[in-house]
Amino acid sequence: MSLVSPAWLPRVGDRMANALFSDLLSTIADRGRSLLGRLEWPADAAAKSNDVATLCDALLSGRGEASGVALAQEALDRYARLTPDEKIAFFHVLATRYGPDPESLKRAIAAWRDKPGADTESNLHFNAEPRRQELFRRLNRAPGGTAALVRMREDLLDFKKQHPELAIVDRCMSHLLSSWFNRGFLVLRRIDWSTPANVLEKIIRYEAVHEIRDWDDLRRRIDPADRRCYAFFHPALTDEPLIFVEVALTEAIPAAIAPLLAETRAIAAPTRAKTAVFYSISNCQRGLQGISFGNFLIKQVVEELRRELAGLETFVTLSPVPGFMRWLKAAGPETVEPDLLARIADPALAADPARAEALRKPVEALAAEYFLHGKGKDGRVADSVARFHLGNGARLERINFLGDASLKALRDGAGLMVNYLYDRDAIEANHEAYANLGSVVASNAVKRMVKPAKGRLQVPASSSS
Repeated sequence: MSLVSPAWLPRVGDRMANALFSDLLSTIADRGRSLLGRLEWPADAAAKSNDVATLCDALLSGRGEASGVALAQEALDRYARLTPDEKIAFFHVLATRYGPDPESLKRAIAAWRDKPGADTESNLHFNAEPRRQELFRRLNRAPGGTAALVRMREDLLDFKKQHPELAIVDRCMSHLLSSWFNRGFLVLRRIDWSTPANVLEKIIRYEAVHEIRDWDDLRRRIDPADRRCYAFFHPALTDEPLIFVEVALTEAIPAAIAPLLAETRAIAAPTRAKTAVFYSISNCQRGLQGISFGNFLIKQVVEELRRELAGLETFVTLSPVPGFMRWLKAAGPETVEPDLLARIADPALAADPARAEALRKPVEALAAEYFLHGKGKDGRVADSVARFHLGNGARLERINFLGDASLKALRDGAGLMVNYLYDRDAIEANHEAYANLGSVVASNAVKRMVKPAKGRLQVPASSSS
């Protein structure tokens, strides 16, 4: 039985149930406001962040259901009206005043040391939890509370760059959001031309890999018989995709993106397709950064496509290489000829077959070195997209020079695109090799690209003509 609805209509009942629940929460909040009376908004800007904190204190004091929902709604509404500086001040309050109670924690530690066991361990865990975590749980009771907290974390991620001391607040938020958005709550839906327009607009807006120019471009990606698009949704974020993947059904593994997105391409019969190509994966909610959905999404879509199309044999990506040029620049002249960077980033390169062919092998050799031996600060593979797919259990199958000749792809990744192969029989072994040993599982073709000689890579003189 399929786990994904083939159209949007069967999900209407779910949406109506969510709407009814939201209306119920709104009613409770309205009644709570009448019980609380009028809550004045301070005129003094400096007092506004403390005012929101005062509402949070009241929310944590254990009031009744109606007044608690009303306080949560009021606190979230007032937070949304703060200026950036006022929000930063509020997060500092959360960081300094909403940790665990020190005295209770000391007593719990002493009890555990005196008599280690399940009871004292549980009590220690309870008393070590920061008060801000319970605050976020109670704020989540408000109508639209989950969405408001996701937006709040967007702010926090921005502020944390200049205020690293706020990381303690982010750890609490990310911990709770990881629980609320775990795989058990996610719903997979197919996106097609019958999907409501407000959702389709978000697909256009959130596409992060290959820009969707207009409605016609979107239709070419989701409506033809040889195209698929799937997204994860959460019941608390009605009609808000969390992540989506675009899929092309082809007869062979593609080496370039342009033919897949061409306006005049011939539409293939799905029954003849042997390969499913995941050519774009986009996260939609920045406030959920660091919470992984992609691994579940790809694996579930693979199973869904296998149920629908028994003839599919190969599941691959066609992925960008966003960090390659940055890595080349950092390698220095002792590794790469000084003018090589300018040559491979030349927008006219794709239109000059002779120059492109002269650069192919040298660039592919550097790319293989980058994937197999290039390391980030944590000692893992340097490329962020490679980390994602290798961590999911994929194999680095093929490196495609000038797979994407767009200006952005040339600037960031020398126009390279990569095929990561999802072999169902090897996914778990590949994942374990990468997770436990940091091993990059790659095809023999990629391994052979690495140049054994050390020293600066020499580019043929004809490549500079």
